[in-house]
Amino acid sequence: MKSETLLPLGKLDPGLREPETPLQVSEVASAAKQVEDIGYDALVVEETKDDPYQLLALASTTTNTLSLGTSVAMAFPRSPTITAMSAWTLQKASSGRFTLGLGSQVRGHIRRRYGMEWSPPAAWMRDYVLAMRSVWQCWQERTPLEYSGEHYKLDLMVPLFDPGPIDNPNIPVHIAAINPNMCAVAGEVADGIRLHPVCSPKYIREIMIPAVTKGASRNNKKQENLDWCMKPLVATAPDQLKLEKVMHTVRARVGFYLSTPAYRAAFDVHGWTEDAERATALAKEQRWEEIPDLVHDEMFHTIATIGIYDEIGSLLNERFGSLIDKIEFSVPVNNSDEADELASILRTLRSSDPLRN
Repeated sequence: MKSETLLPLGKLDPGLREPETPLQVSEVASAAKQVEDIGYDALVVEETKDDPYQLLALASTTTNTLSLGTSVAMAFPRSPTITAMSAWTLQKASSGRFTLGLGSQVRGHIRRRYGMEWSPPAAWMRDYVLAMRSVWQCWQERTPLEYSGEHYKLDLMVPLFDPGPIDNPNIPVHIAAINPNMCAVAGEVADGIRLHPVCSPKYIREIMIPAVTKGASRNNKKQENLDWCMKPLVATAPDQLKLEKVMHTVRARVGFYLSTPAYRAAFDVHGWTEDAERATALAKEQRWEEIPDLVHDEMFHTIATIGIYDEIGSLLNERFGSLIDKIEFSVPVNNSDEADELASILRTLRSSDPLRN
């Protein structure tokens, strides 16, 4: 598997990818260089507290071989043309190293955070990607912009707003997916699929791969040609004592996912529907402290990958090596010894090649 890491860096909690000391925007360029030097294949940025496109523009200035991507940027709050422009600019800035990862976001955020009308996301995402690619085609091939779909109708591109062709126009598009309909869309129109941390190998094999294959068949594609990317839920630490503390926090995160209806299918496949329903009920009552108790050991060890630094790479390979092409993985790096330890883990991860069938 190829290795990716997620900004912000800083001192990371390896289980949750959340910084104890948040990375400042002014530190992004130097942090990206550190990521490249350690030996990562890629650096990705999620859209939470800072604009991911601007952070990646900074990262492109200090790196030469490191792939850069969004994991993920929100699609629907931006028009396809705006996203097409951001991706086009980053592809130029990085000399062809950019991958556009897109996410849909749930109904409540679309309506209440972005102030938009919600629509079923799978069909909307399909329309979005096709519209965006039509814009890229217009710029690269110097052809009229003509796209007509359910959500977008684009037929105007004047010279003032046309950036023209670039050297590396084939920008990979990845779609974040967990439920079958979005998996099928990824198989049909995307170059890669980005899996949610809650996806277990069983869920990937039994639900996601068949859905992606079904979608790929609509466009005469093969699902094996997609990049399968994942940020697994990991509990790791230098030694067993520190790992015990991390495990407590990661168990709470599994509980949060358990309580979220959008992720229910990933628990249903294991027969944990009643546990999920109880967790959702507790969340509605704001009884968050009780939810981790519902995460029994079988569930915890199925959803999370747990082990000390010396073994975590091999454990991830064993669990996902036949399923995933690119894996997001981060541990704290505060000195050269910790950097060497991380580099060793990355080498172990890279030793596994996906053999999907």
